[in-house]
Amino acid sequence: MAAPQCPQCGSDRLYRDGVRETRGGAVQRWLCRSCCFRFSLKEPGGPLRKTQSWHFNTSSNIPEDRQVCAILQEAKNLDTTTVQKETVSETSKDFDAKTAKGLLLQYALYLQKEGYGLECRYKGCIRMLINSGANLLDPESVKEVIAKKSWKDGTKMQVCYAYDALTKMLKLSWNMPKYRQEEAFPFIPEERELDDLIAGAGSQRMSVYLQTLKETMADPSEALRLRWIDINGNVIMINRPVKGHYPRPVEVSHSLISTLNQLPRASENIFPTTYVNIARCYFKIRQRLAKKLNNPRLLSISLVTFRHWGATMVYFRTNKILLVKKLLGHKNINSTMKYTQLIDFKDSDYDVTSATTVEEAKKLGEAGFEKCDEFNGIHLYRKPKRFVSLA
Repeated sequence: MAAPQCPQCGSDRLYRDGVRETRGGAVQRWLCRSCCFRFSLKEPGGPLRKTQSWHFNTSSNIPEDRQVCAILQEAKNLDTTTVQKETVSETSKDFDAKTAKGLLLQYALYLQKEGYGLECRYKGCIRMLINSGANLLDPESVKEVIAKKSWKDGTKMQVCYAYDALTKMLKLSWNMPKYRQEEAFPFIPEERELDDLIAGAGSQRMSVYLQTLKETMADPSEALRLRWIDINGNVIMINRPVKGHYPRPVEVSHSLISTLNQLPRASENIFPTTYVNIARCYFKIRQRLAKKLNNPRLLSISLVTFRHWGATMVYFRTNKILLVKKLLGHKNINSTMKYTQLIDFKDSDYDVTSATTVEEAKKLGEAGFEKCDEFNGIHLYRKPKRFVSLA
């Protein structure tokens, strides 16, 4: 079957992204390499259907024979006039695939109602438990599965918080295990490796998105929330932060603003896609470039690594941890201290200049240069090369 065109940007550069089972048979899912939009065909040979725009809680989008209330004592259709809520009983109901599917749907609606936010990944954590064979209606079974998994303690802690929200929805009692986030230094790549990923992104939108991560040091989800009205000159306002970060302005290069303005303005957001879609597309690009450039270090560079690299470089240049905290939007200084590790620079990574008078030396000091040597009365200064002035 020939690849269709993306309904978002019109590109025909698509990835095959699995299949979706429907009443009319299996249909192909597609992921756009240009804008990271994910969509599928409504039926074999039928018109395009945007996956993101299909809402489970809209009655017109739910077939008459679709059963979504599997957490009840009996599965019931939505065409009935009334649906009575019943308390889940651990002893009277077996946990099977149909039960899990209905429970996930109800859990997603519960998270939305409780205001957990679109970036909340609790639903993915619950899906991990289901795939691991845990009985979500039995807290002891969940604790046993979590304990046996080889996940990191940070992942186990996140899964416990996700299941804790589920127990509140189902009114189950359980004692949450005590896992703690392990401390580890983030992987800091070379700037050349980040530039290789940006240049080899394969599409203008993905390339600009990665460059935005590099220059703003924003969380990947924060960058996806950027709107056109957040750009003012060469300053980008991060007005919709995530993870409890502070809103903040960030100065970027004029070249980034120029490339941003070349993107189509078909939406309020600069990057009209979801984190799941853009992450899936980025992982494929990263794997392809790691093999092409014979550099396995690229596989360790995640979307949040651009943020880690920027924070470490700013601290190396300025030695001001409070400046790093402000640029990252952290509320707790302890979250910023991990970026105080230093990077060994090569000679080619420095801008070098000289001064012969006191006035020249003062100007170089104000620009962030440090004296490194002296030769025949000429003072030599240098500073690390930067993508944007942040002194």
